[in-house]
Amino acid sequence: MHGTIESVDVLVVGYGPVGAALAALLGRYGVSTLVIDKAADILMSPRAIALDNEALRILQATGLAEDAFDRIVIPQVRMLCPHVGLFGRVNTRGDIDGHPKLVTFYQPDLERALRALVASHASVRAWLATEMIGFVDEGDCVTVALRESGGRERTVRARYLIGADGAGSQVRKAIGQGFTGRTYAEDWLIVDARNVPGDFDHVEFICDSQRPTPHMVAPGGRTRWEFMLRPGETREQMERDDTIKSLLSQWANTDDIRIERKAVYRFHARCCERFSRGRVFLIGDAAHVTPPFVGQGLVAGLRDAMNLAWKLASVIDGRAAPAILDSYDIERRPHAAKMIRLAKFMGKLVMPRNKLMAILVHGSMAALRLLPALRRHFDELGVKPKNEFPDGLFVRGRRRGGLKRGAQIPQGLVRGSDGTVLLSDDALGSGLVLVGFGVDASAHLAPATRQAWSAIGGSSLQLRAYGTGASASEAYECLDIQLMPRAAATGWCAVVRPDRTVLHDGPASEADRLVRASIDLLTRHEPRSRAA
Repeated sequence: MHGTIESVDVLVVGYGPVGAALAALLGRYGVSTLVIDKAADILMSPRAIALDNEALRILQATGLAEDAFDRIVIPQVRMLCPHVGLFGRVNTRGDIDGHPKLVTFYQPDLERALRALVASHASVRAWLATEMIGFVDEGDCVTVALRESGGRERTVRARYLIGADGAGSQVRKAIGQGFTGRTYAEDWLIVDARNVPGDFDHVEFICDSQRPTPHMVAPGGRTRWEFMLRPGETREQMERDDTIKSLLSQWANTDDIRIERKAVYRFHARCCERFSRGRVFLIGDAAHVTPPFVGQGLVAGLRDAMNLAWKLASVIDGRAAPAILDSYDIERRPHAAKMIRLAKFMGKLVMPRNKLMAILVHGSMAALRLLPALRRHFDELGVKPKNEFPDGLFVRGRRRGGLKRGAQIPQGLVRGSDGTVLLSDDALGSGLVLVGFGVDASAHLAPATRQAWSAIGGSSLQLRAYGTGASASEAYECLDIQLMPRAAATGWCAVVRPDRTVLHDGPASEADRLVRASIDLLTRHEPRSRAA
């Protein structure tokens, strides 16, 4: 290791949207953070294009304003077969937890917005045109060797190292974490165009065995197509202007539109055996790579960042035991694997091997949709794995109400005592919080419990049913049914983690016991969750 030695709490390798989101979250906690990227600027070739309500909720948690980047709300996703017709549809109208179910966006715009947000945090620095050339996990820190584009070498000592450096992650390779899974044999041509005529407003998958073609609209007057290459077709052939003109002929004349990007990619479905080793953690594509058929690649990376950020901050601040970091892999890896399996299933629908398979598979799907219950299940995203954990950093117990430990608390609109209307996550804040439903649960805390709760950054908040008002400064009136009465009835309370996961819940009269059990779990944590 050579050159000047710097010291930080967290070093993030990779400044794409996932690395930037993690840096922004750590910045909100005041964690000393350095984020590096070997590129000198944002890559202008867009990759990800879709975000769901969960991703938008995470971006809300970073502090990113709703209008910080353009997005288009997608009303539906249609799956079409040339032999069967419409055989699948997903209803993406409406909101979940205060955000649209599905939007498309332009990735460079999102990255610019996130980097501007990161720059607003005094505790976070970014070094561009800087690459990691090696590191050593010393046990109590990680010593990392960096090289700037001009050849200057620098050494950084970090308490934790985060690999957010994509599918080809050098961090992952250095800790000996290979990918398990497969590479699809098929390559795909991605074409992004602007000024395409027509009023196309949704996402569709043309599931043709001859050439499957996803097609979607995006902000800035953009439209994207993805064409699967046939056997024998080459990158050079597919990226030629005459090939693209032929492929787009059923939608537009390429003389009348502007081709913004054309590139051939190979999709992957892969996941690490572990998302961490020692003081080194992997997030985003460095840990798992999801085929794009369900638009969950970037979303999964944002879930990683949200799950890991508050745990790192709590340990660094001395408010939680280092062992809570073990729960990152326990919680995130199974869910990421489920999303990969869903994407692979969708890939089979999108890419039938031949005409006979298309008729059989797509015809079966069309027939199943004739049954109302199954149609609702598919149309209303019932096949999407819920972001909840069977095991991890929460107190396990029998579900006794609308809340579920290890799952997220819903988000709704609330009104404060000063009349301000906001989303409930903004009222909960960025720390641990004891939420009382229709009651001040903190009134049931013994003085010693209250002091211990405050010492680890805990606060309290009261939610009141619509029409009952919010007289106290820490009380909020619910303006819809998402939290009261749907999530919990009057007299209930919940301990909620900063990533909105329910850590513990029960009657408000038992708040002292619930909070003490939560404190014990956080400060004396063993890798597996405990029973109530």
